[in-house]
Amino acid sequence: MKQISALYRLLGDEARLRLLRVLAKERLNVTELTGVLGLAQSGVSRHLGLLKEAGLVAEERDGGFSYYRLAPRFLDQPGVPLAAALRAQFDESAGDAAVRADEARLQEVLRLRKENFDSQAGPDTRDARQLVPGRSWAAWSRALGLLMSPLKVADLGCGEGYLTMEAARWAARVIAVDRSAVVLKRAQALARRRHVSNVIWKKGELEKLPIKDASVDVAMLSQALHHARNPARAVAEAERVTVPGGRVLLLDLRAHQEDWVRVKLGDRRLGFDDAELKRMLTAAGLADVSVGVGARKAGDPFTVLIATGTKNATKNTKTRKHENQ
Repeated sequence: MKQISALYRLLGDEARLRLLRVLAKERLNVTELTGVLGLAQSGVSRHLGLLKEAGLVAEERDGGFSYYRLAPRFLDQPGVPLAAALRAQFDESAGDAAVRADEARLQEVLRLRKENFDSQAGPDTRDARQLVPGRSWAAWSRALGLLMSPLKVADLGCGEGYLTMEAARWAARVIAVDRSAVVLKRAQALARRRHVSNVIWKKGELEKLPIKDASVDVAMLSQALHHARNPARAVAEAERVTVPGGRVLLLDLRAHQEDWVRVKLGDRRLGFDDAELKRMLTAAGLADVSVGVGARKAGDPFTVLIATGTKNATKNTKTRKHENQ
């Protein structure tokens, strides 16, 4: 009775139930579980230790990493009442907001894992033909960047500066803008660690950029537009700071129903329809506008859209600015 009592006390914790639900679907390591659950790594490790001690979770070593999954003797016995009860509860809670949030983050973790060669090289790889030592999306993007002429680039809504660092590899100069002074300090610290010196950091809003008219060849907004108070105005500002003949590049989410991102991530908009993005770029005065899918994964509620437009080479910048006002 003491063992049973201890077991049910162990399961009387929401975080541990969420952890078990995720591990019932996928084998994950501590870092991945931290990303899915949004908990501190120390907390995830503590929960895993307790569940492992109770025989509910098994640990496996693979490629120098520790992965966790539900213990086979617990999961693979449909006649076990507790296992059946948990399965039923997990199925019934599929529509819960917290569960949907965990599921969305799980899909993002799996997408990142798929693009990581180290993970693909494990024994669970289904298609050995996909194993290409040295294959890397990051390396490909950097290689393509080197083929470009040295441009002046604006990274609008730069966040902690990861895309800024990549652009700085091939750009002559990058102007990185974000509304948060705290986030900008972290981005600047990252630049110092990587010895990047061709970035100008500015604090400002997407709807009122601290950048002069026609200052950059490319204005980028990567996963930033859904944080804007006025997305159309932010696109118009990106057009304003771009030189005639320059390009505006947007990466953002297609419209979705994951309302939890408002609280967890501070999103103001739940993505955009393809046609809506096209209308905004066109209304800003951009030509040759195109919108297409940049990344999509089956089962993932988030689809990344890529939208581009070219600033009219004959458009009078001052007139455009007056029209926007």
